[in-house]
Amino acid sequence: MMKNLLQPRELLRALAPGEPVSGEALADGIGVTRAAVWKHVAALRKRGLPVDARTGLGYSLPWPTQLLDADAVAARLEDGAGSLEVHWELDSTSSELARRQDGLPDLAVVLAESQSAGRGRRGRAWLSPPGLNLYLSCLKRFERGFAGLSGLSLAVGVCVVRALEDAGVAGAHLKWPNDVMTDSGKLAGILVELGGEYQGPCTAIVGVGVNVRLPRTVREAIGQPAVDLAELAGGAPPDRNVLAACLVARLRRGLAMFEEGGFAAFADDFARLDWLHGKSLRLDGARGAFEGVGAGVDARGALRVRTADGEVRVDSAEVTVRAT
Repeated sequence: MMKNLLQPRELLRALAPGEPVSGEALADGIGVTRAAVWKHVAALRKRGLPVDARTGLGYSLPWPTQLLDADAVAARLEDGAGSLEVHWELDSTSSELARRQDGLPDLAVVLAESQSAGRGRRGRAWLSPPGLNLYLSCLKRFERGFAGLSGLSLAVGVCVVRALEDAGVAGAHLKWPNDVMTDSGKLAGILVELGGEYQGPCTAIVGVGVNVRLPRTVREAIGQPAVDLAELAGGAPPDRNVLAACLVARLRRGLAMFEEGGFAAFADDFARLDWLHGKSLRLDGARGAFEGVGAGVDARGALRVRTADGEVRVDSAEVTVRAT
C-alpha cells in the first residue's frame, strides 16, 4: 500500500517544475515500468490534475508547482513548528485529527496534498486534486462549552483573509458563515466541527481549503462560481509552503485570541470584510424561504437580515444564503 502511495507522489514531484519529462525518464526515476507511469498519470488526471502528454517531449504540468514540505512550512513559523504534519493523501485532514485528537497537543495541524473524502458544510464533497490547492485542519481545545464558541467560523474566516494578505493576496471578503469570496467567486471554504460537552470542555477541529489553482475540469465540477489564487495573482500564485505557513501562523494566533476574547476580538475585521452587507439576499431553511438585505452580524455572530417585516437573525445551522 505504501508503495502505491509513494509512486504517484514521486511522479508529481518529477512533474512539479512544469517542464516536460519523458515517460522513460519518469519510469527510471520512480523505479516502475512505462506502463505503470501511464497508469499513475491516468490516476492523477482522474483526480483533477491536468497532466499533459506531448509527442516527442513527454509528460508535463501546464505550470510549476511546489509540493508541500513540513520542514519548509515550519521554517517560516516564528514560534516553531509545534505539531505539524504533511501527508500525501488522507480521507480528510479533519477526519485525521478527529481520529487522533486524544494523542495530539493543542493547536496541532495536519495538511495533505490530496483528500479522497474532503467535505464542506452540510456534508458537501470538497474536491481535492493533489498538488494544486491547500487543505489543512487545526485542533483547538476549549474549556468552555459549545455555547461559548458562537462566531468561531467567522473568526476563522478573518484569520484566513489575514493570512492571504500576509502572502500578498488582497481583495478577499467573507460570506457568512464560512466562505472566503471575491467578486469572481469562492476562493476558500471553512468547516468547524465541534465535539465534547455542551457545558465544556469541548474541541474544535477547524478545516480550511484554499483554491490555489483550479483546472477547468475541477472548476466545472464545483457547481458554483469559483476563483483561484493564480487568477487573482496574474498567473503567479504564492508559493504553497509560504501560504501554508501564513495560514498556520494566523490560525494558531487567532484561535488563541478567540479563546481569550471570543468573537468580539474579530467583530470589527469581520464587519470590514462582510461580503453580504447591504446585498439583497434569499434565505432558505427550516422556516421556509424569505428575502431581505444583509445587515451585518450580531455580537454572537448570527446573521442580521432586514426584511419587510423587520429584522431577522439567523444562525448557520438554519439557512442557506444566496446574494440575489
